[in-house]
Amino acid sequence: MQVAKKSAGIPMDPIIMAAESGAGKLAENNIMGAMMSPYEMVRQLGACNAVVVFSMSGCCMCTVAKRLLFSLGVGPSIIELDEHVAGADIQAVLYELAVDGQQPIPAVFVGGKFLGGVQALMGCHINGTLVPLLKDSGALWL
Repeated sequence: MQVAKKSAGIPMDPIIMAAESGAGKLAENNIMGAMMSPYEMVRQLGACNAVVVFSMSGCCMCTVAKRLLFSLGVGPSIIELDEHVAGADIQAVLYELAVDGQQPIPAVFVGGKFLGGVQALMGCHINGTLVPLLKDSGALWL
């Protein structure tokens, strides 16, 4: 029986390992998250996606926000903060963005702009401004 020789140059850098293994977007996001400040992560995620929802997996209001968007035909990018490596730091940034007295989770970004929480999302839906906002951001094509 032959034993394979170990190569001397095993890359231990996570960026190199992810690139060589063909790791998916999730691994890339976790690697990028480790190198960016939480503020920069929130800014970039909000700017690069039509709709982003920062959520907690056990939060009932987060479920309401996600279901509303799904029912309108929107496929938001969902960041579950309790499952994200930098979740607590991102949540601290969202607390700074929230208006006094408002719960910062869920936090909804549409077209790169902070819309607000579930109250703002529902308010826009009820007064008829949500669908045009989603169309303008490219999240809806109808």
